[in-house]
Amino acid sequence: MNLFLSACLMLAGASAAINAGAVAASACKAQSGAQRAVLLELYTSEGCDSCPPADRRLSQIKSRSEYAGRLVPLAFHVDYWDRLGWVDRFGSPRHTQRQQEMAALAKSRLVYTPQFLRNGRDWRGAESPLDSAGTTASGARIVLELGEPANGRLAVGVEVSGVRPNAAAEVWLALYENNLESQVRAGENSGKTLRHDYVVRRLIGPLTLDKEGLLSLRQTVALEAGWKRADLGVAAFVQDKSSGEILQALQQHFCPA
Repeated sequence: MNLFLSACLMLAGASAAINAGAVAASACKAQSGAQRAVLLELYTSEGCDSCPPADRRLSQIKSRSEYAGRLVPLAFHVDYWDRLGWVDRFGSPRHTQRQQEMAALAKSRLVYTPQFLRNGRDWRGAESPLDSAGTTASGARIVLELGEPANGRLAVGVEVSGVRPNAAAEVWLALYENNLESQVRAGENSGKTLRHDYVVRRLIGPLTLDKEGLLSLRQTVALEAGWKRADLGVAAFVQDKSSGEILQALQQHFCPA
């Protein structure tokens, strides 16, 4: 378990009553439905000249009402393109690690950008991300609540249930930000202005379910300077850790007071 997650869990245990109260006071709440939502992961980089069209495609999800509650998009910026001269400020070795781990779970050696994963499986995007999805019964129930950011921290509450007892499942949280822009001055996209949405700013997990397939967690997440709180949101997803299949996903964008 990484140090950040350990600290968050210790904080949750030490001040559960405070955090629970902060979250409960907020109306910023989402609950998953009976059908499984689609988790659409994009692995991308500002140093990759074929990535901007995929970034734009992910951004278009914001304006598609048919995706609301049915599609959970996340953009994971990887760091292996940084060597070409442009360091992607959203890139993280943790995102690269997740891409590699997901490929291994799928028994694939294929890691590339831009790469979409739909519910844990490589997806080339020829059809709607909801095709053959949305009719599958959920493998988990998720409740997600966000509190009002205060003192540079965001209160997050997540509850997971409905997972088969003793299933090989784990829970992840991703804090993301929309409406980001970069003026690229080097590398393959030199001279371009790139815009991004659903950019993962912090990935927390894996979180362990108990033997009954339950998780109830209240914690606060530190926000870095420059993050625009009106553009922040949190996604939660339950993943089969032996196959990478996504059992359920849910997102909640920050609700202004």
